[in-house]
Amino acid sequence: MLPGLSGETRIHLIVGDPVAQTKSPAGLTRVFAARGVDAVCVPMQVSAADLDPFMAAAKRVRNIDGIVVTVPHKFAALAHCERPSERARALAAVNAMRRERDGAWAGDMTDGVALVAALQAAGFAPQGRRALVVGAGGAGSAVVLALADAGARVAVHDTDAARREELRARLSARDIAIGSADPAGFDLVVNATPLGMAANDALPVATDRLEAGAYAADLVTRPVVTPFLDRARRRGSPIVTGEDIFAPQAGILADFLLFASG
Repeated sequence: MLPGLSGETRIHLIVGDPVAQTKSPAGLTRVFAARGVDAVCVPMQVSAADLDPFMAAAKRVRNIDGIVVTVPHKFAALAHCERPSERARALAAVNAMRRERDGAWAGDMTDGVALVAALQAAGFAPQGRRALVVGAGGAGSAVVLALADAGARVAVHDTDAARREELRARLSARDIAIGSADPAGFDLVVNATPLGMAANDALPVATDRLEAGAYAADLVTRPVVTPFLDRARRRGSPIVTGEDIFAPQAGILADFLLFASG
């Protein structure tokens, strides 16, 4: 038997496809241990076609207390939450689910607030600054919302114009502009797409158009320094990596996963 692991250990899953890149299994398990909680986080690679039956089965396993959701399942996972948070409803997506004491499942979307926390730790205050977010998927949507709520003037770019417009419509109470792959004029550029996970991926923006001193952030966690961040750093930009973002994210996720009501 592994030290600290027993039949009483509570299980949290992270579900994605792919899932090898995620930092959550080790990171969350360390946070659980530091808080004196007998729990582990285990990765599960689940295809989009298999997500619904997998979720139905996982929710019936009585020692599974939480599910972290990564690409490409953040929108689809919302349907499996009986109690989504206000921001999860606004974004129509979740990245974390927990079993409440009455058996219902709550959901939240924490990617955006984790990015804002990482930016603030790196010395970037969003209030009044111009931010370009590339990617209107689950994580990108959360980043747009969190930056707007932190006072930034946000533009969003996505090669799928329909998805971009769906996000702007969901967040119509906020003034979200249409962006492009040209980062000129922005104080912050965030890559919230999977671009950079593969060596031959295109760059999310034209890095030669980055403003001097503009911050660059990337939600990709492997490689730690993506080609986008490498180009930005060489141009003198302060960078915020996926690992930098996961540092506050782990605590934020644990706060959510370990709090059950009802």
